[in-house]
Amino acid sequence: MAIHTVEPSAVSTITPEALETTPTVNPILDMDRIHSQVSSVRGLYPSGPLDRELLSPESIRQRVIDDFLGDYTQEEAEDDARVLALFGLLEPGFHLWDFYADLYEEQVAGYYDPEVQKMYVVGSGWGGSERLTYAHEYVHALQDQHYDLRDGLGYSEEGCKEDSERCAAISALIEGDASLAEGHWWRTYATDQDLLDLSADIAEYEPQVFDSAPAYLQADFLFPYDEGLAFVQFLFRKGGWAAVDAAYLDPPTTTEVILHPERYGLAEPIPVSLPDLNEALGEGWRALDAAVLGEWFTRLVLDEHIPEREAEQAAAGWGGDAYRVWINDAEEENALVLLTAWDSARDAFEFLEAFDEYAGSRFGERKTEQTDRRWSWQRGAVRLERSFDQTLWILAPDAETADVLRSGIEFPIRTSG
Repeated sequence: MAIHTVEPSAVSTITPEALETTPTVNPILDMDRIHSQVSSVRGLYPSGPLDRELLSPESIRQRVIDDFLGDYTQEEAEDDARVLALFGLLEPGFHLWDFYADLYEEQVAGYYDPEVQKMYVVGSGWGGSERLTYAHEYVHALQDQHYDLRDGLGYSEEGCKEDSERCAAISALIEGDASLAEGHWWRTYATDQDLLDLSADIAEYEPQVFDSAPAYLQADFLFPYDEGLAFVQFLFRKGGWAAVDAAYLDPPTTTEVILHPERYGLAEPIPVSLPDLNEALGEGWRALDAAVLGEWFTRLVLDEHIPEREAEQAAAGWGGDAYRVWINDAEEENALVLLTAWDSARDAFEFLEAFDEYAGSRFGERKTEQTDRRWSWQRGAVRLERSFDQTLWILAPDAETADVLRSGIEFPIRTSG
């Protein structure tokens, strides 16, 4: 699943005149105070200067398009939407690029750009909401100065395209850290006026784009903040900020570890690979995507059609996976293969049973087979096999194409897990 990371560009410099919205507060001096306060509660101190800027709400949409989506084309978004629709997470034809533009315009309250080492805060003034956002984003500046987010952690657009599962885990560490430190700062330094300002802003806030988004997009948007905070809180309870700092030297690599912090440092993903099968599929087919689904997205896929708790339990035994997606543009056909290695045969069976319920809701009544489970639906053929601690899911436009894909895959695979 492609993950688009923020790549902001430079804008004009803050001036005191542009920020004189509260006569009793000099925003620039207040930013400096927040630097000192955040450093104190987080235990990280700056190693160099930081440029900063306040963006008006009126200017944010074009800034979002330029900085957040500048390297993400409409064609890439269409391909991503096809993959997500094949997994059942979006409706076919969903306009993903337009959605991201609208969502970022509505949701972005500030961001730190590691490429130019600059902070941006969105607001029409300088009150409690802006101060809280600034405290959160300043943690990112400190993270970058100490651990080099782009080159040290590989948290960049290129790195995320190469390994989206690792990127999601690192994003959870980064945002969970900033969210925990932000909370400590707020409880220690927020003023009565800050509380009034934030309460007023929350009362007026209407996240129409977020509230109307598909369930998967809502959950995934919040993942690094909610699940990331829980992960970092687990580390903090064990060893304070020193334990959080240590995680940057040995960062989590899977969403499994984020969802189960007790497995951090213990659970390594099982290597899984799939052949490309382009030649076997024949003329007209092209590879659209090849990556790792991960525990988090496995849960999200199931959650579309079965109760949340059941989806969570079925995904919890994830050990490793690989998926591939192909598309035939002329015929407007798609194909999907997902091969998953589970922690145990019982975990694989639990997924099999959960998928049976999921498929019954999404694809209709199952055709009984001795060796595997199959479904026919309006967009093609579906089959799922289990062998001990592994499962293989194939979705194709017809049974013949499904057979071609199956014949080219070694299943079960040999693993070292």
